[in-house]
Amino acid sequence: MTTPVITAWSAVSPFGLGRGAFAAGVAAGTSAVTRPDDWPVPRQRVARVPGFVAAEVLGRKGTRSMDRVSALTAAAADELLGADSRHRDVAAGEGAALVLGTTAGSSTSMMDITRDTHTRAMPFHIDTPRIPNAIMNSSAAQCAIRHHLKGPNTTVAGGRAAGLFALRYALRLLSFGHARSVLCGGAEELTEDRAWLEHLSGDPDRPTTLGEGCSLLLLEPAAPPDAPVLAEVLGVTLGVFRDGEQDAALADCLARALARAGVAAADLWAVSPAVGQGEVRLDGHAPLILPGEEAWGDAGAAAAPFQIASVLAAAEGDPTARGRVAAVLSADRDNVLGCALFRIAKEPGSTHA
Repeated sequence: MTTPVITAWSAVSPFGLGRGAFAAGVAAGTSAVTRPDDWPVPRQRVARVPGFVAAEVLGRKGTRSMDRVSALTAAAADELLGADSRHRDVAAGEGAALVLGTTAGSSTSMMDITRDTHTRAMPFHIDTPRIPNAIMNSSAAQCAIRHHLKGPNTTVAGGRAAGLFALRYALRLLSFGHARSVLCGGAEELTEDRAWLEHLSGDPDRPTTLGEGCSLLLLEPAAPPDAPVLAEVLGVTLGVFRDGEQDAALADCLARALARAGVAAADLWAVSPAVGQGEVRLDGHAPLILPGEEAWGDAGAAAAPFQIASVLAAAEGDPTARGRVAAVLSADRDNVLGCALFRIAKEPGSTHA
C-alpha cells in the first residue's frame, strides 16, 4: 500500500499573504498578535491577515458578495495553484477534491441574514446574494467553482480540530480511489461578530487572542516521479477527553498514533502541541516544540492547518528533520482531539520521503 504525500502547501495568515510570509514569521519566532485601539470587543487581542481586502487580492470579479472566510480560502488556493503549472494540472479538473475544515462557516454572514429578517420591513427582505454565504459549505463551493475543482467537495466542522478531521477525510478519499488529488486544509475569519461570540461564550477573566486565515495542503496518493515530496502523511488518530483530562488524553493519543505508525519516540523530531497543552515528553525524549497560538492567535478551524504548515516550514531549514517524524496535536473545547504524524522527506526537493 502506498503512503499519501504532501507535495505543496500555501498559507494566508496573520504573518501576511503567502507561504513565504508564514515561513519567515515562524523562522523568526515572532508573534503576529496586536492590540488595535479600534477593536470594538473588550479584553481581546487580535491577529488579522494584514491589509486583506478581497477585491484587491482576488480581483473584483466574483468578490462583490464574497464573505471574508471564502475570500481567505480562495486566496490560499490561488497561491497554491498559481505557484507551479504542475500544481494546477494535478489539483484542478476531474478527480481533484477539496476538503475544508471549518467551525461553522461565516458567523458574520449568518448573523447578517438573521438580523435582516428582524429589522427589515418584511422577514424576507434580505440581501439575497448573501444567502449562499450563510451555508457552512459556501467557502469550499466557491473555491471549487473559482478553480475548477471537479472532484468531491467536502466541508468538515470541528473547531480547532477541524483541520485534522479534514485531513483524515482526505486520506480516505485517496485510499479508496475517490480522488486523484486533494486540496485539504481549514479556514477561519476574524470579524466583529465572531469576536463577540467568542467573548460572550468564553471565560470573561481570560483574554482571548483571536486569529484568522487559511492554509491548504496538496495531497497525492503516492510520491510522484515528477515532483518533490515534502512529507509523507503517516496517519491521523482521533479521540475524546473529559474536562480536566486534556493533557493525559493528548499524551495517550500521541502514543497510540506512534504505535500505529511503528515509530519510536526517539524518532520524533518535533511536536506542534495543542492549545494549553503542557510539556510533551515520551520515554524521556523531549522533541522540538514548534510555535502555535502564541504566534498567530486562536485561528479556529485554521489552527491545525497552520500547525502543519509550521512543521513543513521549520523542516525546510532544519537538517536534523530529514527522514524523521513530526506530530501535530489539536484539541477543541468540545472535548474532541487528534494527532497527525508526518515523516519529513529525507532530502530537500526529493521525490521520495
